[in-house]
Amino acid sequence: MAGAGIKEIKTRINSVNSTKQVTKAMELVASSKMRKAKDRALASRPYFNTMYDTVRDIATNTRGVRNVFLKQREVKNRCYIVVAGDRGLAGGYNSNILKLTLSHMNGKKEKVMPVGKKATEFFEKRGYNILKSQESVEKCGYEETLAFAQEVMDLYKKGEVDEVYIAYTEFVSPLTQNPKLLKVLPLSFKNEENKETKEQAAKRARVQYLPSPEVVLGHIIPKYVSGVIYGGVIESFASEQAARRTAMSSATDNADEMLSNLELSYNRARQSAVTGEIIDIVGGVEALK
Repeated sequence: MAGAGIKEIKTRINSVNSTKQVTKAMELVASSKMRKAKDRALASRPYFNTMYDTVRDIATNTRGVRNVFLKQREVKNRCYIVVAGDRGLAGGYNSNILKLTLSHMNGKKEKVMPVGKKATEFFEKRGYNILKSQESVEKCGYEETLAFAQEVMDLYKKGEVDEVYIAYTEFVSPLTQNPKLLKVLPLSFKNEENKETKEQAAKRARVQYLPSPEVVLGHIIPKYVSGVIYGGVIESFASEQAARRTAMSSATDNADEMLSNLELSYNRARQSAVTGEIIDIVGGVEALK
């Protein structure tokens, strides 16, 4: 019995060792991808923040400016751009963003545009109306997000959707990622606090938009919408890699702990087997006397 126990423990040790090698490799790959994605996300923020400030400035401080994307109307149909992961093994990353989206939908079968394999599979299985999808977050560049932006803007202009949201995961740090739901269309800045200084207000007052604020706004808004979607995609990709790195690091630590316990059990079983053999030998010698 002792011999059989030793064999089972040794098989288990080999299995855990193999799993540990996989989790460690996945942790290293996720770390490398996360660093690149984090740099890309941080580098893109100033540009899109400037775009946002410009759109808000024209919309809130220019009298008589009109644009279809600023007009509020009765909400009958919504569209959700949902960015999840390409694969699992990332802790609660995928489930958190999908739960957030469903809670905002209130159980209604809204129109969706999933980005990422997990989001696409999730909404396909539940029979949602998928207008457009992109199965790879990693391969979703600015050109792909521009196509998404053009699609939702066309739908909004035609009146087929009255609100557009993007659900993504904000990258805060390698250990913190926050699922967020952001309203993309129509643009609204009424509830925002104005924290600008007098100097900033004076500079803004001297800005002139040529040929007119309306023309400038009409040119900037499509870039702003595509920028918001692109920002959500790269933030989510960085968050996915950070979540996977954390999950795989935890799995590797658990494997180390299991190996420590298994090795202790193996040594005990081996010692017990050796002791049993010694007892048998001593017993045999005593019987021959």
